Amino acid sequence: MDVDATENPKLHVLFFPFMGHGHMIPMVDMTKLFAMRGVKTTIVTTPLNVPFISTTIERSKNSSFDIHIKVLNFPCVEAGLPEGCENLDSIPSSQGVNLDMIAKFFKAADMFEQPFEQLIQECKPDCLLVDMFFTWASDIADKYDIPRLMFNGCSFLSLCISDSVNLYEPQKKVKSGSEPFVFPNVPGDIKLTRDQMAVIFTQNEENELTRSVKKWREAELKSYGFIVNSFYELEAAYVDHYRNVIGRKVWHVGPVSLCNRAIEDKLDRGKKPSVDEQKCLSWLDSKQPKSVVYICFGTAVDFNTAQLTEIAFAIEATGQHFIWVVKKEKSNNEEDWLPEGFEERTEGKGLMIRGWAPQVLILDHEAVGAFVTHCGWNSTLECVSAGLPMVTWPVFAEQFYNEKLVTDVLKIGVGVGTKKWKEVVGDFVKRDAIEKAVKEIMVGEKAEEMRSRAKALGEMAKRAVEEGGSSFRDLNDLIQQLSSRRR
Repeated sequence: MDVDATENPKLHVLFFPFMGHGHMIPMVDMTKLFAMRGVKTTIVTTPLNVPFISTTIERSKNSSFDIHIKVLNFPCVEAGLPEGCENLDSIPSSQGVNLDMIAKFFKAADMFEQPFEQLIQECKPDCLLVDMFFTWASDIADKYDIPRLMFNGCSFLSLCISDSVNLYEPQKKVKSGSEPFVFPNVPGDIKLTRDQMAVIFTQNEENELTRSVKKWREAELKSYGFIVNSFYELEAAYVDHYRNVIGRKVWHVGPVSLCNRAIEDKLDRGKKPSVDEQKCLSWLDSKQPKSVVYICFGTAVDFNTAQLTEIAFAIEATGQHFIWVVKKEKSNNEEDWLPEGFEERTEGKGLMIRGWAPQVLILDHEAVGAFVTHCGWNSTLECVSAGLPMVTWPVFAEQFYNEKLVTDVLKIGVGVGTKKWKEVVGDFVKRDAIEKAVKEIMVGEKAEEMRSRAKALGEMAKRAVEEGGSSFRDLNDLIQQLSSRRR
């Protein structure tokens, strides 16, 4: 590991994202945001995750940003994982969640405590910005009297709901899983059902998962504060509630994806795209403005073949141009899930990307008119930043909370009607419901109203990160507080 030979008077922030693309991508953007303000930033990762971040970090260093990578070995074998399993994306799902492998992955994450403490002694940072899953980081921060900022990649609404669930447990006071209830002490009368919540919040007995939630909560309360990838104008009521009613220190610095202005920076977020960017851009250039539906369900959702078939029938029936990102590779038995002749019939009208897509690059193109999304927070905020409405299709995690923000609070989305939280595979949705939602978001007066609201939010997002904007000011305030504390 390289160590600076000379003393550096700059504020130094050490970042450690959890080893999953949904966690790493926004935190890499944050390292660049801090570095743009003259802060020395160091991001910690593992050997096999370095390629996912090194290109964009090196480009930032060439722009004279004081930004560095430190590498800690990932204890795969010690935790009972196969060699090379260093990212959540490398855990095979096999059309379902592999709980045993995930438990081992979190066990490996807990093993970072000692080597991370040694890294603290070596780097002597002024602040730790560490993912919520590394609960032990709060104890290390206390030991060395360093402020620990927590990042969990969620919206302010999600944070407010989580606090309500922890205090009041409203999901345990309804008679059935399908009975709607309101989250107490959360602005806006947000309604959900127990079926739409994570299993860990609906179980009465204590187990490894519920103990993990308790550890996250304890670490959260011990931390210096939260940093959130959002902006004030998007969630004003929830920002104010979290700060003033719940009483937590929090800074909004998003949308962090907007720090990527050049095409190269938009391409180098996460894995290498599975499509040539020029082919993708040329295809989009050939389409009319706002005429393309972009369909993507993130890195963790893994629909079964029956659901993929329904999506294919639905998107063809809409008659809309589309880009569809699927996790399944093209193979000899492809006809098992794609309707016969689908690609021939949709040639020129649709572009299928098998694997990883340059999402921000696609969403920012003027030809794209809407996004069919699983409502992961990164995807949701990237869509807001692009000024686009959404078809919402939540699957698990806090995605049903995000759907409520999009459809009920912001009114820039239409749901496909998913009723149940189902890890990875999702609640089955029929083709008619998918077709109806896509048409509703693309055609008609209601679509125009949603598009207008989404466009206004996109403009607000861009202003928030510009000099004088709400997120720009919050990041400045945080840096000033950390600098004052160091003195």
